[in-house]
Amino acid sequence: MRELNDMLEPGMLVRHAGQPDWGLGQVQSNVNGKVTVNFEHQGKVVIDGARVELIPVYDS
Repeated sequence: MRELNDMLEPGMLVRHAGQPDWGLGQVQSNVNGKVTVNFEHQGKVVIDGARVELIPVYDS
């Protein structure tokens, strides 16, 4: 999981596979495996990249 999350950069769009109702999220930061994402329907969430895989979205 961590390898995919390591490539996430601020501005990238992602989805949380385990929480599809959160909607589309935009990466705010990615520091030491902690990824901060602002989701449409959940707001700002800090995610442990070692435990949760985020799915990059290339066309929204």
